[in-house]
Amino acid sequence: MRSFLSISSCHLFYSILVIDSLLAITSAYKPLSDSFLRNISSGGSDFNPDHGTLLSPLLIPRALETAGHVTVQHHFVNFFNNELPKWTMEWYNSTKTTPLGVEVRIANLVFKREPPWTKQGQANWLTLAAHYDSKSFPEGSVGATDSAVPCAVLMHVARSIDRYVTQMHDEMAALGEGGTIEMDMGVQILFLDGKEALDEKGPALYGSRALSETWEMRTNPVGSKYPNALSQISIFVLLDVLGSINPLIPSYFLLTHWAYRNMASLEDRLRKISLLETSPSSAFFSATNESTMQSEIASDHVPFLERGVPFIQLLPSPLPPTADTIEDKGENLHLPTVRDWAKIVTGFALEWLDMMEVWPE
Repeated sequence: MRSFLSISSCHLFYSILVIDSLLAITSAYKPLSDSFLRNISSGGSDFNPDHGTLLSPLLIPRALETAGHVTVQHHFVNFFNNELPKWTMEWYNSTKTTPLGVEVRIANLVFKREPPWTKQGQANWLTLAAHYDSKSFPEGSVGATDSAVPCAVLMHVARSIDRYVTQMHDEMAALGEGGTIEMDMGVQILFLDGKEALDEKGPALYGSRALSETWEMRTNPVGSKYPNALSQISIFVLLDVLGSINPLIPSYFLLTHWAYRNMASLEDRLRKISLLETSPSSAFFSATNESTMQSEIASDHVPFLERGVPFIQLLPSPLPPTADTIEDKGENLHLPTVRDWAKIVTGFALEWLDMMEVWPE
């Protein structure tokens, strides 16, 4: 893997552009009030492994080229079509030949909300991502933490923030402010495909590699603030292997350590007003952690990192004992932890998108 400092000069230009945007967002980042935090839903029974509307349809084997793989695609599409019709959907389809010569079809799904007045290349994107395919081996693996829970959490986040995003857009339009401010922010949710290997060792990252390359090559009109779709990503937040008890999330990237600390602070505030279900001593983040470490696990952030995109990787270290085993299933999830993740990630998205602007205080 190339380091952030060894990227090409072209990628370095994109990185400088994104850093400039990050500095602007840093100064505008406004924590949610306690009253706003109290109105963030945990998802409740939606995360029940047996009948939860978000999670249970994902707890099936869903390796590439299987019926389960198609089933979960329909689950995503139906959810957004029925519950979040203002979000746009984009398919990014490609094919990949594995090392043993097997051709597989890759299907990334991207769901977006952006201000209705923005033009191509105008908005920057809060990007929340998880892969949805499961491992082929052991046979019958459902990948509850890896990554059914992360996908279900992202669906919950989209539903939770939608009405606030709509309110902000409506209020800005009514005041004639649409398109008049420097930072037009959108949000996109990525369900990435082809992360798991079929006939090679280690993660394949087929979907994330294809999508990052496509967005790097998709140029915006001359004069746009962002030269291509990839450079519009303000931060890439990857959810991976979440749902087991007592996760500990390190800070993996120095450039976004400030955002990591904001997420840690958010968790701390939620705990202090008793809005999380897990033990007060079981913090997922460390608000005082000033160090960063490099993940030894190649995951879907890597192709974006190689192209200069700043990221936060919500990956526990160490991994839970069920990771990469047949025991990574619904009955071994810790549901209070799952629901707490739903609140934390939703809160982070709301803070990043500056939603205190529409909270009636």
